[in-house]
Amino acid sequence: MGKKILVVGSGGREHALCWKLSQSPRVEAVFCAPGNAGISQHAQCIDIKANDLEGLASFAAENGIDMTIVGPEDPLAQGIVDIFKEKGLTIFGPTKKAAQIEASKVFNKKILEKAGAPTAAYKVFTDPDQAKKYIRENAEIPVVVKADGLAAGKGVIVAKSMEEALDAVDLILVKKAFGDAGKKLIVEECLKGEEASFMAITDGTTVLPLATSQDHKPVYDNDEGPNTGGMGAYSPAPVVTTELFDKVMDQVMIPTVKAMADESIPYQGVLYGGLMIDNGVPNVLEFNCRFGDPEAQPILMRLKTDLLDLIEAAVENRLETITPEWDERAAVCVVLASGGYPGSYETGKEIAGLEEVEKMEGVMVFHAGTAKKEGKYVTAGGRVLGVTALGATIKEAIDRAYEAVSNISWEGMHYRKDIGKKALKYL
Repeated sequence: MGKKILVVGSGGREHALCWKLSQSPRVEAVFCAPGNAGISQHAQCIDIKANDLEGLASFAAENGIDMTIVGPEDPLAQGIVDIFKEKGLTIFGPTKKAAQIEASKVFNKKILEKAGAPTAAYKVFTDPDQAKKYIRENAEIPVVVKADGLAAGKGVIVAKSMEEALDAVDLILVKKAFGDAGKKLIVEECLKGEEASFMAITDGTTVLPLATSQDHKPVYDNDEGPNTGGMGAYSPAPVVTTELFDKVMDQVMIPTVKAMADESIPYQGVLYGGLMIDNGVPNVLEFNCRFGDPEAQPILMRLKTDLLDLIEAAVENRLETITPEWDERAAVCVVLASGGYPGSYETGKEIAGLEEVEKMEGVMVFHAGTAKKEGKYVTAGGRVLGVTALGATIKEAIDRAYEAVSNISWEGMHYRKDIGKKALKYL
């Protein structure tokens, strides 16, 4: 009998997970809650929200789900793993306590200190006046001001002037722009260099690195404009050389998992280090407790090993027995977004051109914010599609992805035209 899998979430990352799992000869059925219009091609979408933890647990129990895989950080931070485990259900992801590595920037910093991992100097504040006094007297501009908790990727402000830094303190601690996420804030030195995403799967002891990748956060070309959830990604990331890869494993990933275990908070799931690389030296910007989105799309395009094998090995504490195989080719994902994103945007726009792209070899369109209306795909979110292509080189993958993008359109569609460009200077 094949396995029944439940994927929690509704974005491009979850589409990539469902697509990959549906290819496994060991999988009988994939369910996704709540899913989206594109995900329904590879999974049965279930109308249960990702933060309805009890509803998800009941569904898994009643439908004989063998494995649940959680996409977004919110349900993890709320303790979905603890609820499932209490009910004897198998689930992949960190517990509520372990998910603090993303859900609390202060907790994250303390673990980094314990692990002796390289990261920016910082101070924690709950009082706005003290935070402002510290910034006026000690801060080097630019300076980073972060809300402690989860703010959907929007709680980090890189202040380029003193005024901006002081405004950021008000925004978080006084105006409570991020709600409970802003009970505490961190003032942190601003690291220079080039960002990379370093993801690993861990069973709490063994740390199994995935292929390297790089995300593009700002909404406009040349990394300009406000930060988003991510406008595109590619894998592998040449900024992470073999030597640097080893450094990140030895100085960051392995010590962090060990530090968590030493604190009696074993970490099982995906550990994702957001790194700043400066002259071959890695510093940790933050940790995430799940697959990156959009980085999961190019990484899963390149993964040759059965994803279920990796995930089961992590849950069963036998990750040291697995060596994943990767496609030698590069993969590039270009995110197509609604006009106005990450600010306000309109939805319900009809998407044209998907049929043409489906015929292209080595190209997958992962749906992030789509719905079906009268048999047609329409936009239903800020990030709408992740057009992902394989190529013999990064340059070829870039060209292929943008060739696919040129076939797709809707009113107000916006995308960056320079995804992957940073990689070319290394090649």
